[in-house]
Amino acid sequence: MSGNGESPPVQDTRAAIEELSKVVQNDPEAVEIYLALGSLYRSQGEIERAIQIRNSLIVRPGLDREFKARAWFELGRDFRRAGFLDRAEKAFQEARSLGQDPISIHREMARLTAERGDYEKAAESYGQLDLPLPQAHYLVRLAKDRFSEGNSSQGNRALRHAIRAYPGSVEAWLEQMTQAYKTGNAAKIGDVLSQALEYLAPELRFVLFEGLLQALGQAEKARVNSFGEETEWSKACPDDKVVAVVVPIMESQEPDVLLLYYGAMLLLRVEDTDNARSWFEKALMLNADFWQARLELFDLSRAEQTLTPFFKEQLSFFLGRARRVRRFFCRHCGLKRDQIFFNCPRCHSWHSIAFRTDITE
Repeated sequence: MSGNGESPPVQDTRAAIEELSKVVQNDPEAVEIYLALGSLYRSQGEIERAIQIRNSLIVRPGLDREFKARAWFELGRDFRRAGFLDRAEKAFQEARSLGQDPISIHREMARLTAERGDYEKAAESYGQLDLPLPQAHYLVRLAKDRFSEGNSSQGNRALRHAIRAYPGSVEAWLEQMTQAYKTGNAAKIGDVLSQALEYLAPELRFVLFEGLLQALGQAEKARVNSFGEETEWSKACPDDKVVAVVVPIMESQEPDVLLLYYGAMLLLRVEDTDNARSWFEKALMLNADFWQARLELFDLSRAEQTLTPFFKEQLSFFLGRARRVRRFFCRHCGLKRDQIFFNCPRCHSWHSIAFRTDITE
C-alpha cells in the first residue's frame, strides 16, 4: 500500500476477497489475481493466508520470471508485516536476484532497517532514495537515542542534519525546542521557534506549540513525582520564562486561530487569565465554531457563576469528558488521535495531521 493510500473498509475488502477467490478457482493460472488476492489478505491482517498464496506461486512450475520476482517481493512485504524481518530481507534479496525493480527493493529495505531500530542507516537509505522527509524523521529518532544516551553533541548534530535534509520537518524543530527547554535555555527556544516558523507549512505550526505544552506538562509531572531526585527535566526552564519568550513571537505572526488558542493556553500556564481570555475571544472572532476555545472560555467563566453543588459536579464531569475528545486527525484517512503524530499510524501519510477546530470534523 502506498504511503498516502487509505485502507479500504473491512467489509469492502472481504467482499473483494470472496469475488477474487471465485475467479481464481475458475482460472488458476490468473497470476495477477493471485497476487491481488494475497495483498487483500495482507490488508486484512490474514498474513498466513497471504504467505500461502505467495508460496503457491513461487513453487509453480514454469512461472514467468517477472511474476516470480513479484511473488517474492510481496512475500517479503508479508513477512515484514508479520514482524519476521530476517525472512523479509531474504525474500527481497530473492526478488532482486530475479529482476524486481531495484528502487522498490531499496525502499522496502529502508523500512526494514528502520523497523530494526537502525535509524542512522535508515536515514541514509531514505537520503539515497531522495526521500528527505522520512530521512529527517529517522535522523530525529537517531537524535533522541543519542540524547537518551547522554550524547548531546551527536544528538544536536543529527537534528541539524535533519533540518538540512528537510527544512519543513516539524518534528526536528520541535525536538530542538524541547532540548533547549530541557537545558534551561529560554533564549534558544525563541531562536529555534522563530526559525521554524519561517520554514514550516502554516497548517503544521500548531504542532510546535502542542509539543511545547506537552513538554511543560511532563516537566511539571516530573517535579511532583521526583521527590527531589534528578530527572531529565530537572534543568527545564520555568514556565514564566518560556511564556515571556514564546508569546511575543506568536504575537508577531499573522492572526491565526490555532496560534491564538495556543497563546492563550500558554498564558494560562502562568495564570494570566485576563490575557488568556482575550486570546480565546480573538480566536472565536476568526472562527466562531472553534469548540476548544469556546470550551476554555466557558471554563474560565465558571468562577463568576452561582451554581448549586450538584450543577458544579455535573459541569466538571462534562468539561472533563470534553477535554478528552481526540483533537487531532489525519487529513488523508480521517484517523482521530489525542496525541500529535508525524506519520499517520493508519495510512502512513507524512505530515497529514490537522487540528479538529470544528468538533463535527
